[in-house]
Formats: sequence, structure tokens, C-alpha cells
Amino acid sequence: MDLATIIGLLTALGMVFWSLWIGTNGQPNIYWDTGSVVLVFGGSLFVVLTTQSLGRYLGLFRVLQRGFFAKKMTIPQVIEQIIRLGEMARREGVLSLENALGDIDDDFLSNGIRLVIDGTAANEIEQILTNELEAMDQRHSQGKTIIDLFGKYAPAFGMIGTLIGLVAMLNNMDDPTAIGPGMAVAILTTFYGACIANILCLPLSDKLTYRHDEEMLLRTVMLKGILSLQAGDNPRVTQAKLAVFLPINKRDAIEGPASRGKDDDGKK
Repeated sequence: MDLATIIGLLTALGMVFWSLWIGTNGQPNIYWDTGSVVLVFGGSLFVVLTTQSLGRYLGLFRVLQRGFFAKKMTIPQVIEQIIRLGEMARREGVLSLENALGDIDDDFLSNGIRLVIDGTAANEIEQILTNELEAMDQRHSQGKTIIDLFGKYAPAFGMIGTLIGLVAMLNNMDDPTAIGPGMAVAILTTFYGACIANILCLPLSDKLTYRHDEEMLLRTVMLKGILSLQAGDNPRVTQAKLAVFLPINKRDAIEGPASRGKDDDGKK
């Protein structure tokens, strides 16, 4: 579970509800209008459906999971795992890596290791895995697009609802007592649309962008590590190649031959 997403979302919602409570002296129910809710929420759901295939649309829940659940592996963990594989390959031979495949949870990394075990050339490994990265980039972009569309159309339906409410209100101008409540209902749809876009959809879209960049960097580290294994690099060299993807102050935390070769003062 990604605590940053949960805390941010719940806190933002809490602030909105607190403002509604304070602004109405404890009667936030005046901000509820069933017709406005149906128009904005229902309209947004179905108009986004018209822009997508049914299968992709129903995959929305899998997309949302990426915003609420963090990736298990981190870059230091990947580097340490690749270093251990490199040490095993130099000690027991490349074929010994097959025994370690069961300990690799990531499909991208395990597929790359299999290519190394099979003796695939470096340029072919790079091409295959680069194509995989490009396909992943496209899939992530398609999933994020659905969230962006909700952020686009929800405020639009809010404006449509406001126009509908204004027309209804103007049609009853002969009754002054109906003007205030009618205007309130008309504005509520804009309020709903703005909340959907700015509290839910746009923040989640930005979080998916962050997740995508994070995963692409992780996969790039894996790719470079796999190519280093294929080249038969010394594990110390592999660590040096992969450590560049980390901030300088975090590189010494990697458990590897380059780190083990330093004394307590951080000097070799």
C-alpha cells in the first residue's frame, strides 16, 4: 500500500468535508443533490466509455491499483540481486543461473536472465528487452489516458449541469423564492465536477506518471545489469555500472564487492 497516496487523498477529502461542515454550521447535506450526482458521475463514466474499447475500460481498476500500491523491488535491491547472480555465474558458470530463476520475482528480469543462459547475443538481448520496455510504456500510457479523460469530462459535465440548472431557474423567475435554491443546485454540478477532477483524477494521473517513471528506471537498471551479466563483467564492474542510477549518497549502501572492499571510513 502506498501511504503517500492514501494519506494525501484522505487528507484532501477530509479538508473538503471539514469546509462543508464549517460553512453550513454542521449541515453539509445541503451540498447533496441526487440529480447533479447522477449527471456528473454517471455522465463522466459513460462518456469515457465511448472513447475506449470495453476491455480497456474494464481494466481501469488494474490501472488504479498502480496508484495505490507501491512496487515491491527497489533499485538497490535489483543491483544487489544482479551482483549475486554475477558472482554465481563467475564461480559456477552461466548455466548455474538457471537454479536462481525461482528466486527472481520480476518477469522482466527473469526473462532477461533466461536469454543470458541461452547464450543470446548482447545486441539481441538489448533489442528484445528494449521492445518490451516500449510496449510497457505504451500500456501505461493507455491506462493513464482513461484517468485523464475522467479529469477532462467531469468538469465539462459539471458545466452542462450548471447550464441546465440556470435554464430551469430562469424559467421560474416569477417565483423569487425558487431563485436561490435553483442557483445552488445549478452550481453544485460544477462543484462535483471540480472535485472529481482535482481531488481524484488529476492527482492519480500524476501519481501514475510518477509510477511509470519509477518502473521505467527500474527496468533500465535491470536491462543494464542483464547486459553486464551477458558480457561476463566482474561483479565489481557491474556494481559500478549500475550504481550510477542512484544518488551518490546512497551508492555505498549497496551490498556488493565494491562496498565490501572499503573500510569503516569509506576508503579502500
